[in-house]
Amino acid sequence: MAEKQGSCIIRKSFFCLFLTTTVLFVLSWFFMLRSTGHPNLFDRKLLPTEKLITVINNGNSEFSNRSNVESSNGSSRAILANNEREREEGEGEEPPKRVEGFQEKDGAMNCNGHVKEPLKVFMYDLDPEFHFGLLDWKPQRGSVWPDIRTRIPSYPGGLNLQHSIEFWLTLDLLASEISENPNNRVAIRVQNSSEADLVFVPFFSSLSYNRYSKVNPHQKRSRNEVLQAKLVKFVTARKEWKRSGGRDHIIMAHHPNSMLNARMQLWPAIFILADFGRYPINIANVDKDVIAPYKHVIKRYVNDTSDFDSRKTLLFFQGAIYRKDGGFARQELYYLLRDEKDVHFSFGSVKKDGVNKASQGMHSTKFCLNIAGDTPSSNRLFDAISSHCVPVIISDEIELPYEDVLDYSEFCIFVRTSDALKEKFLINLIRGIKKEEWTRMWEKLKEVEPLFEFQYPSKEGDAVQMIWQSVARKIPAIKMKVNKYRRYSHSVPPKERVKNYTSTK
Repeated sequence: MAEKQGSCIIRKSFFCLFLTTTVLFVLSWFFMLRSTGHPNLFDRKLLPTEKLITVINNGNSEFSNRSNVESSNGSSRAILANNEREREEGEGEEPPKRVEGFQEKDGAMNCNGHVKEPLKVFMYDLDPEFHFGLLDWKPQRGSVWPDIRTRIPSYPGGLNLQHSIEFWLTLDLLASEISENPNNRVAIRVQNSSEADLVFVPFFSSLSYNRYSKVNPHQKRSRNEVLQAKLVKFVTARKEWKRSGGRDHIIMAHHPNSMLNARMQLWPAIFILADFGRYPINIANVDKDVIAPYKHVIKRYVNDTSDFDSRKTLLFFQGAIYRKDGGFARQELYYLLRDEKDVHFSFGSVKKDGVNKASQGMHSTKFCLNIAGDTPSSNRLFDAISSHCVPVIISDEIELPYEDVLDYSEFCIFVRTSDALKEKFLINLIRGIKKEEWTRMWEKLKEVEPLFEFQYPSKEGDAVQMIWQSVARKIPAIKMKVNKYRRYSHSVPPKERVKNYTSTK
């Protein structure tokens, strides 16, 4: 009996000892983990907060939730999309705040979308046969560039002018080297490509197409085709192209038929175009490329003192009526409008004083038609803007310059092609716009007109500066593409990197 009681006491003692040891072991691990680990699964200090999302402005950080986009002041300011009319429609609601800008160093822009620090552009010293040599300029003293301080080679007139953007941008970069205040410019030329934000290819491709696209009897290929082939060979062999896969290169191809052969090999570059009408979406698109305005052909309406009543013609169109592709609407509209009172709809060209006649017609008209032709765009829109004739745009696929900062609905009427071709739809719509509304749009046209004006030397807010700003706004996306392209630079050959990049885009 005594032995049984002693055995029971021993078992109870061992159980208590085991239980005590287990509790102490668990508590020791608990205190150890608490003293060495994070109290939460995620360290909140590592998570992003609103205060971390900032815009760098003059070296000072401003919280993005306090940033507000305002339009720039001055006679040639851009009209931002969140305009007064939208504020009236949403009265009582606070408009959404957005940041439209990026860091000074990487994008050279402030938070209004305007360039602060000059865009640094490296320009290839191409042989003159690619640029001013096409204007019959002869190099002197071994220089590939003309001395623009003494004489600027003249650009051919007529319809050649509408695609002359290549001439104006190249001149602007050359002028930046002799400027007294280069830091006040939107873009400046730099001699070291490693310092540059972008690389500029100064090929006058539109002029090359207009002048040298025909094959002469003694030639196998046109001069335009030969120049494109030489350009591709030169550019793709450069270290600058290989370093980025061409994604930071600027190539001008404003005429729809320019760079017809080379575009397929130089597609990673930023194209400056009139529209995307003759480009596959994988070669050119609004995310990668820049749409630039045509240079107007008709005369500017200087000192415009006209008004609604003095412009006697209601609706004006003068140009080619029978077009292919998307331009079928011109022919249909001609039959719908030709007998309407106060409507001028006729065939016209630059021949037989056509430019002066068009100028007079647009200057005395309230609304000017811009109808899609062989391609979605034409210089007729910019002729209308320079005439302060309210544009009526009938082109469903059109892309417009600076539309990320400029609200065209403030000074243009947009009509879908399917609606415009309905009987009486267009003429009733235009007749329904009263004097007050037309006058408001006419005033806006005079305000934005300088944004589409090409000139040398370029001035703040003109077409040259606006195009450079449009290019600058592409830089964050370009830098991301270049960085992706370089991911496997240490382990994969360049050709294989291109293959991998394009397959995962």
